[in-house]
Amino acid sequence: MATGYLELLRARHAARLLVGTLVGRLPNATAPIAIVLFVRAEGGSYSLAGALAAVYGVANAVGQPVLGRLVDLRGQPRVQLPAAVLSALAMALFAFAGIGQPAVACAAVGAAGLFTPPLEGGLRALWSSVLHKEEHVHRAYAMDAVAQEVMFTVGPLLVTLCASLWSAGAALLVLNGLGVLGALSVVVSPPSRAWRSAPREAHWLGALRSRGLLALLGAFLAVGMALGSITVAAMTYADEHGGDQVYGWLMAGIGLGALVGGVVYGARQWAGEPARRLQVLVALLAVCYLPLMLMPDAVAMTLLAVVAGIFLAPAIACAFVLVDRHAPRGTVTEAFSWLVTTFTVGASLGTGLAGPVVEAGGALWGFAVPGVAGGVSLLVLVATGRVLAAPAGRAVVAARSENDPNRAVEPRFSSGDRA
Repeated sequence: MATGYLELLRARHAARLLVGTLVGRLPNATAPIAIVLFVRAEGGSYSLAGALAAVYGVANAVGQPVLGRLVDLRGQPRVQLPAAVLSALAMALFAFAGIGQPAVACAAVGAAGLFTPPLEGGLRALWSSVLHKEEHVHRAYAMDAVAQEVMFTVGPLLVTLCASLWSAGAALLVLNGLGVLGALSVVVSPPSRAWRSAPREAHWLGALRSRGLLALLGAFLAVGMALGSITVAAMTYADEHGGDQVYGWLMAGIGLGALVGGVVYGARQWAGEPARRLQVLVALLAVCYLPLMLMPDAVAMTLLAVVAGIFLAPAIACAFVLVDRHAPRGTVTEAFSWLVTTFTVGASLGTGLAGPVVEAGGALWGFAVPGVAGGVSLLVLVATGRVLAAPAGRAVVAARSENDPNRAVEPRFSSGDRA
């Protein structure tokens, strides 16, 4: 298992691109907790902290596909690095201005979220030019999903460490400074500088004109809702079974399960059609959410949380393959960015939905929401199975002069549909 991943990381530029992207995404991964800690340190209310974190999240969801389209049009260095610098400067303004003027604070965190560079989508667009072989790219997607789980586990620890050693404001500055360095490491690399998107057909919908991509986005909106609802239900459970420490263990358990599942999934090559495999993975994901409704003691509940997370990273990695296949030519970065945005929006919707459900029926019904959301995701995948199924005989990844690996037959548009 380790040999397969080491083989990928030995490929020229692979380790640098992966590490640089993870470091570059630290500000985004840690922004919600960093904003909350800073507002509380400044004497602000939880309502203000939550509002500012929400502003950042909404702005980030808007900015990712927009910047992703710009990357496809202009290349990575011209967009990623300036965006990272602008995002860091906006967060620095927030750190220095504080919360004395809420409008300024709101504008600053909004700008920071809006200009967050789409490094995640950019990395997935680069894998085919770095690894060349289809099976290696598929394994890299799994490794990518695993690395994200590590980052979202380590990132909050870094925030709290910086805040305890210096201050919450210093944590904002340090993490965003690291983010700029990570983005810089990526965009000055030869693969990033050489990458050019394939020629694209002008259309105002961009990547969203792909029916296959729309099907994936619908399915993963529901998966995001499942994860968002778990965070609320787990907090309610923890309040009755030991408090914040238990909540931390439950969240860590889900992350650990995803980490283990992603490592195992990426360690082997999988035969068959990815669209069908994704249906199976999402079905297993939904089924593994259901035992959470048993709500046993804290230790057993943590083990169930590990089981609940096992199929998350494999499902995400499989979705990456399908995004790669269904993104219209010249829109690969934008397409991956839409997946990130949809997942984020889904998590926010799930959090908002679980609140009233928990208030009405307690943690038991709160834990029912993830299973229902997983079932909805499966229904979407089954209903759109023919759309998602790749045309027979089409290669996903190949060494080409153009770095966009997608070989989908382009649907034709009338002149009135063109931009």
